[in-house]
Amino acid sequence: MSKPTALITGGTSGIGEATARTLHARGYRVMVTGVHDTDPGLPQDIAVVHADTRSLADTDRLVGRARETFGSLDLLFLNAGVSRPGPIETTDEAAFDALFDINVKGSFFTLQKSLPPLNEGASVVFTVGAGEGLGAAMTAAKGALLPLMRALSIELAPRGIRVNAVSPGAIKTPAYRKMGISDEVIDSWAEGIPLGRVGVPADVAEAVAFLASGAAGYITGNNLVVSGGTGVHTRPL
Repeated sequence: MSKPTALITGGTSGIGEATARTLHARGYRVMVTGVHDTDPGLPQDIAVVHADTRSLADTDRLVGRARETFGSLDLLFLNAGVSRPGPIETTDEAAFDALFDINVKGSFFTLQKSLPPLNEGASVVFTVGAGEGLGAAMTAAKGALLPLMRALSIELAPRGIRVNAVSPGAIKTPAYRKMGISDEVIDSWAEGIPLGRVGVPADVAEAVAFLASGAAGYITGNNLVVSGGTGVHTRPL
């Protein structure tokens, strides 16, 4: 029996990396993308492809590589994203374009170009992050993904392709450090989380693995919130 296959965008750190490790441990053949040339230390048989989700040429090359390596795909995890929090007064064109090009355009066209190798019954999962309270542009970019996911779940249903999303709450990832938020500050958020702790990337990885599995075979068009009991619109990814 052939192993299931997964393509993960933004898979060299944080949630994407944790998901790659989780799926690999469960017998998947995995390919991940990243935009940085740092070695994430993933198992050697996980393919790492340098690709910028904003570039359609990179996406074409990525999907070609996936087809050449795997033949077909059972899971597409659209996890590549960027956060540019800030009020309207300080949001410039470059920040606005990055939010929509990476979070929305990149996800849309990666899925579009991945349709040929997606198997009947395959799973597509979006990472939908926080937006509200972090600025109008970020709210708009993040918020666009949920209706996109739901529309695609209807559009792709005739092929048996399930389309869902995961919405992480406060998850301790390197993305926070890039925004200058210290581990001490992140840890302090545990006081406001019903389960009493900040999440880790593996928490979201388990949710993605569930949505990709046969156990979720009748679930599509849904958003699985992974937040320890809090809302997801109070912390950036």
